[in-house]
Amino acid sequence: MDTVKITFADGTVHEYSRGTTFYEMSKDFPMENIMAVKIDNEVYSLDTKVFEDAKPEFINTNDIIGNKIYKAGLKFLFEVALIETFPELEVSFEHSVPRGMLGVVEGNKIITQEDLQKIKHKMDEIVNENAIIQKLNISPKEAIKYYLQFKEYEKADNIQSITDRLATLYKLHKKLNYFYSIMPYSTGSINKYELVYLGKNRIVFIFPTVRSNGEVPEYVHYANIIDSFFKGKKWLENLHMPYISNLNKTIGNGKIKDFIKSNELMFSLDIAKVVDNIISNHDIKFILIAGPSSSGKTTTNSKIASYLEALGYDAIKISLDDYFVNREDTPKDENGKYDFECLEAIDVKLFNEDLQKLLNGEEISLPVYNFISGKREYPKNTVKLKENSIFLIEGLHALNDKITEGIDNKYKYRIYLSPFIPINIDMHNYVSTLDLRLLRRIVRDNRTRGYDCLKTIDNWQSVRNGEEKYIFPYIHQADVIINTALAYEVGVLKVYVEPLLLSVGVDSIYYEEARRLIGFLNQFFPIPGEYVTDDSILREFIGGKYND
Repeated sequence: MDTVKITFADGTVHEYSRGTTFYEMSKDFPMENIMAVKIDNEVYSLDTKVFEDAKPEFINTNDIIGNKIYKAGLKFLFEVALIETFPELEVSFEHSVPRGMLGVVEGNKIITQEDLQKIKHKMDEIVNENAIIQKLNISPKEAIKYYLQFKEYEKADNIQSITDRLATLYKLHKKLNYFYSIMPYSTGSINKYELVYLGKNRIVFIFPTVRSNGEVPEYVHYANIIDSFFKGKKWLENLHMPYISNLNKTIGNGKIKDFIKSNELMFSLDIAKVVDNIISNHDIKFILIAGPSSSGKTTTNSKIASYLEALGYDAIKISLDDYFVNREDTPKDENGKYDFECLEAIDVKLFNEDLQKLLNGEEISLPVYNFISGKREYPKNTVKLKENSIFLIEGLHALNDKITEGIDNKYKYRIYLSPFIPINIDMHNYVSTLDLRLLRRIVRDNRTRGYDCLKTIDNWQSVRNGEEKYIFPYIHQADVIINTALAYEVGVLKVYVEPLLLSVGVDSIYYEEARRLIGFLNQFFPIPGEYVTDDSILREFIGGKYND
């Protein structure tokens, strides 16, 4: 037969000539900004030609994979527009920020807002041109030769570390590059974005997220997060460790233990500085610690408590989870499931009453939530505010003023935790904070709850939705940001998480996500877990000692 029968997700059936691309077929499907197509849980680029009947599921920026494809396309679009506008400049994409990513223009020129508008105008021209992003499969030797020619040594090293028989590069206009993702078919679909200039050649790229329904979300500036990232980046540059290729060489040279010790020491110094800030203000009685899932709240809380105790303070740890309302009183979400992440899942009234009693000098009994029975219990766990007492309150909503609305701000010190790794894959590809947290959570859930990675990935979007609602709006209230990532940790996590990801079969709807994460991990040489110090924050996830 000269035709193929294609059944779209909406049930409509179309016939096309054999060899027609999914891109041509996508024009008949009512969806904006289509990035790729899924068939039997595998993702294919839109330039794929079809030779047999199929039931494709087109995906856009509302899909996790589609969103990453869009981001990769936006990076390439900006890079080409920058080169064509200012040939002497180049861009480095540094790390993710809530609802966007941060890039830095590098070269012997400080750009202005007017310069950025020129670049954006060029981007718009390329979008309107609907230029095809051409896929090239070449030998690794050719790819290495290409990058060495342009002095992009870290990319050449990365390709050399991968055992694939072919290297995939993409071409837009005259520029070749790769972004560890399939790419949009053409530039016409990369038409929604904003560029926010921060000065000092720093630009935040805002684009649709999986929760923004195809629209560009409003930009919110998180100066503390950006400053914390550049602090870590400068430290790694001083150690001559800016890229994964440098880390891999350190592993290969047998010197990784020294680098691990340096990481752990720097994290301890960060905690010590925070404790110094706390004890320098004698009014502070309540330390509020918040952070997204797998940011290391438990370990950080314990470390701060240990430092305070070593200085003679009475450090009392309180988890907001112990103030959950009884299970039958827990609100439910739109799907009828218990919503443990909303503020109403916490007995805020009781919590504030207990804090006020403590400030009044009264002794209280701290509850412990029984997650099996779904009820608060009161073992003999009484506390009283002493002259040297400091309470460490840890939980999802800790930065929300409603949690401590009855307490004067002078008694509070707010800490936001976020794991972001300043070590980059190369100039144009960074380690995603979301990916790092997901890997941590997969390992921990498997170790402590017996979950396979499918269950963790399945719950991930619900967790992310809760973070968008209940954490990110309050980041700006934090007195300090603590980066809880360790520059070496992906190599350790790889040892634990790779077998779990490889177990995901093609019949799973998360097959492609598992394969994407495996591809990401391929960039890292493995690091044995026994190299990790007993008191490392990484032990919260891989187990072994500290919070095992």
